Amino acid sequence: MKKIMNRIGSCKRAMGRISSDLRDCTSGVAMVEFAFSAPIVLSLGLMGTETANFTITHMMISQVAMQVADNTSRVGETDVLVARKVYEDDINEAFVGAEKLGAPYAIFENGRIVVSSLQMNSDGGQWIAWQRCRGAKNFQSEYGTQGTGASGTSFLGMGSPRIRASSGTAVMFVEVSYTYQPITPIDFFGPTEIEYTAAFNIRDSRDLTQLYQTNPASPVASCNVYSADRPS
Repeated sequence: MKKIMNRIGSCKRAMGRISSDLRDCTSGVAMVEFAFSAPIVLSLGLMGTETANFTITHMMISQVAMQVADNTSRVGETDVLVARKVYEDDINEAFVGAEKLGAPYAIFENGRIVVSSLQMNSDGGQWIAWQRCRGAKNFQSEYGTQGTGASGTSFLGMGSPRIRASSGTAVMFVEVSYTYQPITPIDFFGPTEIEYTAAFNIRDSRDLTQLYQTNPASPVASCNVYSADRPS
């Protein structure tokens, strides 16, 4: 019995020393603090990264809309002695420029660009004389399709506030719709649609009757086709 009691006493003293050593040991404090703070710090970092990308994407989509509107307002034959003819190739090349600018964001895979030629009709109203599109996203112009407002004065123009074309000229009105693609595992902004518009009046005297074709014929960027590929 005495031996048993001695062993119990020895065990108690050993347990006491271990408890004292554990109580005085602080080597794991940093690890515990890191375990608690890491999720918070990581979440804040991801949120900051996603917010920055979201802001840059907005800026890029806005720049794409501006570039396409500006480019389509300048295209056409270089002969200054006659009204410039604009060809299907000219519009296709404007889309190629947008493709290059928006390449980091897969602009045509995740979005769509609609170019409309807003002109004055024979009744003094506004109409969409022609319209060209490219992109895989299911998006149509908010203001109508080609031919909208061909007669009468009920069609008030495009944009907000409404933009109107003057007699003998045209406004290149561009709409860009893009589905935002998050770059972090946590989608802070949810499914977000980014939309921008831009408008430029044509720069020179232009033949407004139609978009002309080359020989052989160039592909038409039809608004009935939803594809990221170049029209063929």
